[in-house]
Amino acid sequence: MILIIDFGSQYNQLIARRVRENHVFCRIEPPGIPLAQIEALRPEGIILSGGPASIYESGSPTVDRGIFDLGIPVLGICYGMQFMVKALGGRVERAAKREYGFAELFIARPEGLFKGLPARTSCWMSHGDSIRELPRGFVVTATTPNTPYAAAADARRRLIGVQFHPEVAHTPRGGAILKNFLFGVCGCRRSWTMKSFARDAVAAVREQVGDQQVILGLSGGVDSSVAAVLIHRAVGKRLTCIFVDNGLLRKNEGARLKETLNRHLHIPIRCVNAAGRFLKALAGVTDPERKRKIIGRVFMQVFEAEARKIKGADYLAQGTLYPDVIESVSAFGGPTSVIKSHHNVGGLPRRMKLKLVEPLRHLFKDEVRELGAELALPEELLWRQPFPGPGLAIRILGEVTARRLKILRDVDEILVAEIKAAGYYRKLWQSFAVLLPIKSVGVMGDARTYEHIAAIRAVTSKDAMTADWARLPQDFLAAVSNRIINEVSGVNRVVYDISSKPPATIEWE
Repeated sequence: MILIIDFGSQYNQLIARRVRENHVFCRIEPPGIPLAQIEALRPEGIILSGGPASIYESGSPTVDRGIFDLGIPVLGICYGMQFMVKALGGRVERAAKREYGFAELFIARPEGLFKGLPARTSCWMSHGDSIRELPRGFVVTATTPNTPYAAAADARRRLIGVQFHPEVAHTPRGGAILKNFLFGVCGCRRSWTMKSFARDAVAAVREQVGDQQVILGLSGGVDSSVAAVLIHRAVGKRLTCIFVDNGLLRKNEGARLKETLNRHLHIPIRCVNAAGRFLKALAGVTDPERKRKIIGRVFMQVFEAEARKIKGADYLAQGTLYPDVIESVSAFGGPTSVIKSHHNVGGLPRRMKLKLVEPLRHLFKDEVRELGAELALPEELLWRQPFPGPGLAIRILGEVTARRLKILRDVDEILVAEIKAAGYYRKLWQSFAVLLPIKSVGVMGDARTYEHIAAIRAVTSKDAMTADWARLPQDFLAAVSNRIINEVSGVNRVVYDISSKPPATIEWE
């Protein structure tokens, strides 16, 4: 296991991805983690992430400097390197010339982190401070024209620092550099696979739950479905799933999901139709965060009422993923920014005296799909595109009404059908329609119209932490637009979203 200390870098998740791609497990923890806890975790290596702060600023994040005396290899990246240097007696100052973007890297010592690399390569820099003096025992291992201490190491203590970001794609040899750290410096083994994760997760759930009852809010998406199958393996008939139809699903999706879940999962499922209750609570609400909070609150009320009917239930299971946690709470207490709220993250109402079971909490979406395949989940569930918990409510900008829901469902049905027919569904991370809160003038049958605008969103991604808009063919988009305008009453204009994440998010709200 590799421990990643979160100093607030926007690239933290990329570090985790790069480590896991090498079949080595890792965890992100806040800088305030106690030294005793680090020792108890027994990591093979520690990575100190970058961060937006300056090391000499008051209140800049710090980790117990005792990590450098544990005998565990430590790799400091950007701010992480600066913290290491300062903590061990070196000197860091504001740079006379800041360095952002590509830089030419000259490798002075082709060993350790740089073993097997050419003498000259490029890297991605992002720092306004520079190291002026190295601690005793450190030697320079790489430089750039602007940074004389671009990388340094104390080989005896296996302490290494780099001022650039090896985790980003813009550092072409970054993957090789991280591999050298994982396997050459830390001595890790490629032992973390979905098969081993499934085995360990089943054992962990069994140990946590014991002989108690578990309930799970099942949405029919890949996350909750994989969680259900995994937990069912651990506790068997002591798991009961509750499917709440909030009336914010795609067209006929509730009925399809019930049939699919019953046919494939063979797990007891209770279905609750609460569509009217959600729509009433959302009346007049236009703010995106208020929508999410209301939907989360009503969901918990409905779920709680149904859960009370299950005698002896002590645990609530959720399909919470790593990105949910990272984007909803500040990276496990670290300084990373909160992006949005998720109603399945952040605990339960106090009156619900249930303990949480979240076996997927440390996985990314593609890893969950790997796990689902390992658990023999059917493809129609395994490859369902992500669908937000608040459903169509956050794809209708402005107030959610029955009329606007019908329009969006009709638009969405056409879009998804065309995406699947053209063979794009599995290639895209997400593809969906958004109903805008404005109308535009059109001409239909020689008459003036004033109707809604629908936006199409299609993105490619690996884990939803970053995403790029899909370059779908113009002829395909034209055909989709033509169908929507001709077949959906109330829409006279279709637009295509060409924004990437960042700076935009995948969902519009």
